Amino acid sequence: MITIGEPIERVDGHAKVTGSAKFAAEFNLANVATAVMVMSTIGKGRIVKMDIGRAQKAPGVVAVMTPFNAPKLPDGGRAAVHPPAGRVLSLLQDDKVHYNNQPIALVVADTLNQALYAGSLIDVEYETAEPKLDFEAGFKNAHSADHSEHPAKIVVGDVDKGIADAEVKVDEIYRTPKENHNPMEPHATIAHWEGDKLTLHSSTQYVSGEKRVVAKVLGIPEDNVRVICPFTGGGFGCKGSTWSHVLLAVMAARLVKRPVRIALERPQMFGPVGSRPQTSQHVVLGAKRDGTLTAIRHDVYSDTSTIEDFTEPSSKQTRMLYACPNIHTSQLLVPLNVGTPTFQRAPGEATGTFALEVAMDELAYKLNMDPIELRMKNYAHVDPTSSKPFSSKHLKECYEKGAERFGWSKRNSEPRSHRDGHNLIGYGMATATYSGNRSAAAALVRFEPNGRVTVASGTQDLGTGTYTIMAQVAAVTLHLPIDKIDARLGDTTMPKAPVSGGSQSAASVTPAVQAAAQQAQIKLLNLASNDTASPLHGVSPQELKFENGKIFHASNPSASEAYTDLLARHGGKPIGAIAMTQPGQDIEQYSVHSWGAVFAEVAVDETLGMSHVRRVVAVYDIGTLLSGKTGHNQLIGGIVWGISLALLEHTHIDPRYGRPVNNNLAEYHVPVNADIGEIDVSTLNIPDKILDGLGARGIGEIGITGVAGAVANAIYHATGKRIREAPITPDKLMA
Repeated sequence: MITIGEPIERVDGHAKVTGSAKFAAEFNLANVATAVMVMSTIGKGRIVKMDIGRAQKAPGVVAVMTPFNAPKLPDGGRAAVHPPAGRVLSLLQDDKVHYNNQPIALVVADTLNQALYAGSLIDVEYETAEPKLDFEAGFKNAHSADHSEHPAKIVVGDVDKGIADAEVKVDEIYRTPKENHNPMEPHATIAHWEGDKLTLHSSTQYVSGEKRVVAKVLGIPEDNVRVICPFTGGGFGCKGSTWSHVLLAVMAARLVKRPVRIALERPQMFGPVGSRPQTSQHVVLGAKRDGTLTAIRHDVYSDTSTIEDFTEPSSKQTRMLYACPNIHTSQLLVPLNVGTPTFQRAPGEATGTFALEVAMDELAYKLNMDPIELRMKNYAHVDPTSSKPFSSKHLKECYEKGAERFGWSKRNSEPRSHRDGHNLIGYGMATATYSGNRSAAAALVRFEPNGRVTVASGTQDLGTGTYTIMAQVAAVTLHLPIDKIDARLGDTTMPKAPVSGGSQSAASVTPAVQAAAQQAQIKLLNLASNDTASPLHGVSPQELKFENGKIFHASNPSASEAYTDLLARHGGKPIGAIAMTQPGQDIEQYSVHSWGAVFAEVAVDETLGMSHVRRVVAVYDIGTLLSGKTGHNQLIGGIVWGISLALLEHTHIDPRYGRPVNNNLAEYHVPVNADIGEIDVSTLNIPDKILDGLGARGIGEIGITGVAGAVANAIYHATGKRIREAPITPDKLMA
């Protein structure tokens, strides 16, 4: 029998490597048409007219939808707008253009090539206006967007006095660029109407959310919408919301009275489905000579669109990471003519830890203090802004174990003191953190007459291993081999679960699976106890045990029977239970976070300024590690993305027209194998029983946090040159 934490193979692995795992665009519906979005080519203005005559006459074209002929939607298509789940969408309800690469028409044809060709035949006449594209020029008109989770401002103590009292200060601005999601599977949707019932095969991180948004936009009952998504080929936040292409496919399918498929092209991932916004972060740290922090100030500007507010909460970790009597954080938004930003892996903490952790490194150098010592000196035992105790915190152990595994004690702190031939070698470290989240979730566990067990929940697997941990928890709870468990997810007909975002799926869904398994087992034991034909008849259910498919008397194991025999006598019907679990009310009394320490070794070519991350050592306190292999894979993937944030990723927007100019994987740089050195990941595996019974916190996002800061700090140690703007490219080091 397997155990919690065991590094088992992915239960969906065979389906993926053999190609039998179906992603959204791969479902073969009869008579399905293909739709292609036509995108705007101006940054701001309105569409005066569209000549679609040639497109309509092109071979295979079924329909061309534009703002001038598209079906009208209730409330102009805004019925579900409640950001960030329900977004302001481009559904061809008016002639306004808010950003370059906005959907402005839809061509539906028999084949993809026919739709692409017809789309190229559409002539658009615009009335243009001057787009807002200068981020820093917009600071003077920036506004706040208060949100319960991301307040526009947090003030504790008197920061001005704390800065005045400081003997050593850091006062710098740190910048991160706009970044775009590029999952292996771009967004895709197939919409199919049968009467007034709608089925969507959609690549999403939230099947229930998509069902709700689509129903509201159309003004139809939610029960008339079904969303199916057995596999998502990566999401990282961009598939957590319902975007324009989903509703456009739905509208087209109803118009042409046949199923319609939309699969976004790679350039269409830049704008209409979100991005990580750029940030400018002003960090001020004040400290005594002994390293005691007297003040922390972190003021953040991030861009948003002109049609909707989205906050990149880069000051989030600054509110709770270090003990300090005086803390001030703020968030301001700069509206630009760009597509609305959205969640990207560790939204806020990924960019915020870059700024804060580089600033802490700068302070350590000014104090002539080891960076770990500085962090330990200001170790927070309670949340400094809320005064709540942490549900579980073992960050000290992460620092200690990480430093030992990395060999930190051998580091000469003097910049440019380590060399390997023409490479300058640097060592840097940073703190990683991400909030621990949990929501209400439900799951079904059912004993099948054929000897198998079904576990199902309306959650999603983005490649993170949700199938595996669902099966693993069910197998451990029921004392069954995991190959007897059939995990099912990604369908709104299943028990409801939350969005796969905020690193909450594991902590939300697995307690529901465990509870459903326990309740289903109780039903099974009661059935045996009450069955006159069972050798266990009359035995109290409390005295019965279940293991390896057999029910037996705890004190007399020879009195037993296979549960399949029991079900066979009762009509061969399955027996199961649905359980819904949610966080306890006492969770509000705690500050819940995961923690980590990240150490990086970089080599910088002294002549060319090229940086290469040779080695990363990271140790995490993430509660219980539910599945060793999938968990470590998640953390490694996050570290790779953190290296990408530090050295590579940057969406370049044409400053005149607002067009993303590197909207492809040839020019939008992401890491390949040659960019990544050795990665050493370990976890403390200390349960957080306050968050949930299994003690697990989600790990999908903490892996990216702290990495960019550690890499930047290592580059400074290597070169003696402090770069405060990501990505750290050769031109910045050679300037």
